[in-house]
Amino acid sequence: MFLHGNHDASSRDPYRLDRLADELASRESSNFQDEATDNLPDLPEHVPLSHDDKYLTAEVFNVEEFLLARSHTSLPDLRVELRQYLAELKEELVKLINDDYEAFISLSTNLRDEGARLERLRHPLGSLKDKVLESKQELQAIQNEIHNKLTKRTKLREEKALLHLLLKISESVTRLESLLLITSPDQNAKESMEISNANFLIYPIHTEDGSDDKFRGNRAKHLGRVSAEYTQLLYHVRKARAEKCAFVDEVQWRIDRVHSTLSSDLDQLFAQTILLLTDLKGETRGTELEKNKWLADLTECLRTYDTLGLWRDAEDVIRRELVRTFVKKSVYPGALTAPHSPIAPHTPFHSSGSGPMTASVTAHQIPYTPFTAFVPKQTVYQPVGSLSGLPQAQLLDDADDPLARLYNQMLRFVERDISRIMVIAEKVTVKSTAELRIGEDLSPTTEDGTSIDSKDFQIMANVVWDEFGRSIMTELGGVVFSVGRPNEFRKHYETTQGFIRSLELLAPSMQAIKALRRHPTYTAFERRWQLPVYFQLRWKELVGTLEEMLSVVRLEPISPKDGSFATPQASASWIAISACWSSDIYIPELSHRFWRLTLQILGRYKAWIDENISLGDALSRERTLTTPSRGTTGPTLEPPSAETVAADDALLRQYAAALIDIRLMETNTITLWRQVIDMMMPETSSEEDLQMEDALREGISGFTSFIPTLSSKIVTILTRRCCDGLLPVRSIPSQFRAMSNKRMPMEPSYFVSSILLPVKQFFGVGVTEGAGRLLKDGFLKSFSTEVFNNVTQRYISYLTAMKKTEESLKRLKKGKKSTYSLFGNNTGTSDEGRDEERIRSQMILDVNAFGRDGESLRIEVHANPSFLTLKEMVYASDSE
Repeated sequence: MFLHGNHDASSRDPYRLDRLADELASRESSNFQDEATDNLPDLPEHVPLSHDDKYLTAEVFNVEEFLLARSHTSLPDLRVELRQYLAELKEELVKLINDDYEAFISLSTNLRDEGARLERLRHPLGSLKDKVLESKQELQAIQNEIHNKLTKRTKLREEKALLHLLLKISESVTRLESLLLITSPDQNAKESMEISNANFLIYPIHTEDGSDDKFRGNRAKHLGRVSAEYTQLLYHVRKARAEKCAFVDEVQWRIDRVHSTLSSDLDQLFAQTILLLTDLKGETRGTELEKNKWLADLTECLRTYDTLGLWRDAEDVIRRELVRTFVKKSVYPGALTAPHSPIAPHTPFHSSGSGPMTASVTAHQIPYTPFTAFVPKQTVYQPVGSLSGLPQAQLLDDADDPLARLYNQMLRFVERDISRIMVIAEKVTVKSTAELRIGEDLSPTTEDGTSIDSKDFQIMANVVWDEFGRSIMTELGGVVFSVGRPNEFRKHYETTQGFIRSLELLAPSMQAIKALRRHPTYTAFERRWQLPVYFQLRWKELVGTLEEMLSVVRLEPISPKDGSFATPQASASWIAISACWSSDIYIPELSHRFWRLTLQILGRYKAWIDENISLGDALSRERTLTTPSRGTTGPTLEPPSAETVAADDALLRQYAAALIDIRLMETNTITLWRQVIDMMMPETSSEEDLQMEDALREGISGFTSFIPTLSSKIVTILTRRCCDGLLPVRSIPSQFRAMSNKRMPMEPSYFVSSILLPVKQFFGVGVTEGAGRLLKDGFLKSFSTEVFNNVTQRYISYLTAMKKTEESLKRLKKGKKSTYSLFGNNTGTSDEGRDEERIRSQMILDVNAFGRDGESLRIEVHANPSFLTLKEMVYASDSE
């Protein structure tokens, strides 16, 4: 086909001109192609079809991917390649068949007559299989028999172990009864007890030889060993009960009797020990060795309670023997009016602030209270017995405060009698582990039955605070929580919070403080404080006084001093704001309410200022309408009336007072936020602090936005009054022409010093009094500069009008014919020139004096464009 195609082409082009033209074109473009090949992209590489092609060897042949991979090949060429590859595959297949043909033929020859031989081999295999199965069955029977025997032996061992366990339980119960001196009753005694009471078991009271001093001396350790034996008994009973042994139910009444007896003996010993340690009457005061022995017995008793899980029983003993007795004697309805009887501590107090107090106080951090009641007295810790570093009560300032004296009495009691017990109990709890605590959880619960305590001693919460809080609410609630007298209520609240903080300082650990704050009595105690009612009373007190002052819709300035307000309304607003955060009113729990009230007071003050400014504008417009017009083309030589001057003075005083109050209110409020409010508010994130500060600044901006308006009004009045003092400048030409004395002026005009006099009087420059005297530092330069510019512009307009008038007069005089003089003397012309020269000199003196007067008001005269224009106008007239 290819040859045929070439033949047809040669017949059409015998001289091969097309081929020669193509070769010539290719030679001419070879150089260009060589240079461009470096910049051309790589041509697709033609990979022939083979067994390594990933598209042909894929598990699922994808036609589209195969065609896209060979997109550079035309379909006819691709068809040719595929046919060639197919031919190659067929050729390889034939070659493989030819290579393995001889092996295939030999395999068929070798397998001839193999079937008969396999049949001969199969017959003995059947008998072998039967023998193997028979042996397997025999072995399985033997195995089952062995397994049954082992199972029986296991059950026997378990039953034997259970019997040993029951024997241990029986022996342990008997041993505990002997250790506790409990008489073993017979069956008849047991039946009589069951008949006597169907619901409760009545155990015979055990007796012990009280004359055995050796036994009494080791009684605490003896009960400790009994508790260890009892703990082991409970472990065995729990295992036996898991096996559902009826024997356990039979001896359960004896176990309960052992538990009751052990608990009773322990309570009795513990009560005796704490009474010996806390007796101050001297009846049982022992030697130092005896005190150490009592402390050891106390520790052993607490350890036994902790081992048995009878934490609440120990707390009940402390409550019954110590706390409740003290509370009944100290807290009663007339306790605040009764004479004070202080509790004497074990060791006298020392006023020195040095000692190991710091280490004990920082052992656990008390949560930060923004506002505490009283500064605790400096005390030191005294070693008691074998314990050192016991916390000493941080007493309140009880001068003329019966409630503080009562609280100090409670704190001394806790420090004297309870602190040692709490510290020992905390050490015992820390040393013990949760796995060794076996027993019923008798922790107190709330009204809905939920547990409020963990499995450890919580003497501070469950005993001390529970008794103190309940007695205060029950006996003294009508006095302590009386919100009808806000001052006394806040004093009681502050004193009580200080008492609670001091009580928390006596707690042995941070966990004890958390347990105290979670206790239901603490929650009920905090709810008794009717803080919202207190806030409402304070709100009425503050807002009522403030609204009474703000009801006067008129600015009535007073004589302000440095740091004081110029109006009683602003002073009342600031007193209300500062009172919210004063130590006599503020309560930390109401911080957000006082914060909201502060913002409301700022908003109310803003509304009052707005109302007064609107009223002042209305009065000013009314005065303008009732005052006769002074001309539309400009002010006349007529001075303002006395009524106008008095009205302007009143407005200046009012506007100045408003400015003084606004600036002082802004400064005081920002200072109060940074020094007081930000410290008293509860701890929040930095983002919330920024939001609160932004809210405060927004409230301040409500009334500081009036500063530009008030400034504009003050500048307007001052400008008008200064311009009134500039009126005599228009009479200077006529004045000099009418003068008989034609000498040159040497001093500025009389009225120049009075042009800026209203500004000086307003700011108190050179005088003792001035409405804006307190605004001098902040507004003197800006106000003076603006007034100076306005007056200078008016000055320029006056001079311009005077110049036009003089030019008109000159043109008029030139239009008249000159008269004949006999002597040829023209005196009128020379006099007129001298008058103009004197007028220009006077104006130069006046302008320079006006500039010096402006410099005394901190005005940058030499850089003022209006004054430079005025000065240039005057000197230009002189040069002409």
